[in-house]
Amino acid sequence: MDSDTIWRHIDTQRTVLADVLETLPDGAWRTPSLCAAWTVRDVAAHLALSHAGLRELLGAAARSGFRYNATVRDAALRSPLSHEQIIDRLRSFVGSRRTVPLVSEKEPLLDVLVHTQDICLPLDIDRPMPTDAAVVALERVLWWSRRFPIGPRLRDVHLVATDVAWETGAGRRVEGPVQWLLLAAAGRVVAHDHLRGELRSLA
Repeated sequence: MDSDTIWRHIDTQRTVLADVLETLPDGAWRTPSLCAAWTVRDVAAHLALSHAGLRELLGAAARSGFRYNATVRDAALRSPLSHEQIIDRLRSFVGSRRTVPLVSEKEPLLDVLVHTQDICLPLDIDRPMPTDAAVVALERVLWWSRRFPIGPRLRDVHLVATDVAWETGAGRRVEGPVQWLLLAAAGRVVAHDHLRGELRSLA
């Protein structure tokens, strides 16, 4: 998928999420998300930092000892943005191709696809992913997993999508819709209910 198409998907998914957030009562923002120890509000605040520069993140980085995951968490939890400001920020990103430092356009695509489900699934909101975008995001997760020992064990696993012509890997077979393969690869255990095969390989 070329860069222009990826950015069109990002714009669409940010708009979709902003529309969802706009309908939520205040109590729903406090619902636990699929991200451990993050509420719906925390996940949305994290996505609203998608254009943050080094200066904006410096305080969170210093407080977290310059550890990446801890910096991301601290910045989201301490974000002063109101619900309305989070929604407005997400809408303001549409049409922009800016990313946080040191990442490609595939990271914001992955972020918005997975985090939209982190928000929607606990609230019983059905927002399916576009399959072509989900494939790109899944391949990015696999790219990261080959370089860093984090998340589910994805080596020696044969992943097979049942709703699009895509498969990769060798070993224990795991199959299902690409949306749920992506969520499982991103560490969301709830996805296992929608997959078949050697799910212990994704623990």
